Amino acid sequence: MELLWEIAGWTGAALILSAYLAVSMGWLKAGRRFQIANLIGACTFIANGALHEAWPSVVTNIAWFLISAVALLRMRASEQSPAVMAEEPQVQFPGVPDTTGQIAVVEAVAAVVHGDVEARAAACQASLRETHVAGPVRV
Repeated sequence: MELLWEIAGWTGAALILSAYLAVSMGWLKAGRRFQIANLIGACTFIANGALHEAWPSVVTNIAWFLISAVALLRMRASEQSPAVMAEEPQVQFPGVPDTTGQIAVVEAVAAVVHGDVEARAAACQASLRETHVAGPVRV
């Protein structure tokens, strides 16, 4: 029976470490599978630690288990993994300033200064057509 708990402990270690490695390397998102691996790994560590009377390890893995269990319950309640992003993140290159807010300000100021841009564009196109129909202006 003791061999079974040793195997369980090593299996738990492999589960937790492989899940952590996969998330850290970007092979896996920190979602449901990651939390399930942590939950099962913590359970096996709890059993193995109790067998060996390693109480600090048992307490730590009870906390690890509870964190994973709460995360899984929250995922189930929202039916969406917290690692799933709604839109593609913008890339910010090192040394290049982020101008996202500045662009919004420029667009707002341009709208105030220039008014209805679509109407102005239509007027310009109409003016070009009149010039093109009447022929070039000679000076």
